[in-house]
Amino acid sequence: MTVEENLKKLNLSIPIAPDPVGNYAAYVKSNNLIFISGQLPIDTNGKLLKGKLGLDLNNQDGEKATKLAILNVLGQLQKAIGNLNLVKRCIKITGYYNCTENFTDHPKLLNTASDLVIKVLGEKGIHARAVIGANSLPLNAAVELETIFEI
Repeated sequence: MTVEENLKKLNLSIPIAPDPVGNYAAYVKSNNLIFISGQLPIDTNGKLLKGKLGLDLNNQDGEKATKLAILNVLGQLQKAIGNLNLVKRCIKITGYYNCTENFTDHPKLLNTASDLVIKVLGEKGIHARAVIGANSLPLNAAVELETIFEI
């Protein structure tokens, strides 16, 4: 199936890639790799999902934030290459979660992103990953996802 068919089946659409919130490139191409800068959970209205997991936010909020962030990753990727069917592989996803010191569900929350990328890209979406809990994130975002793709 094509990426478009998979998105339709999932009732998802790729958002317009948000502008960077600082002095950096949203993505960088190097040979056949695309490095996508950290994407925040910003919805299509420009609203950022803010807060700390384990304090202000629960796991359901974390899953919603992760889904928003990974959709923004796909938006940046589409902006970078024009057609997501050109992706050869998702190489790595790194997730940073704004959370309390005793929060331990980071891997479960990052599964939201991993599962979505695999559903959208098929086997090309299978990737390595790392997940990290942080005391704070830029703009008090709930999550930040950075990724590497091969085209």
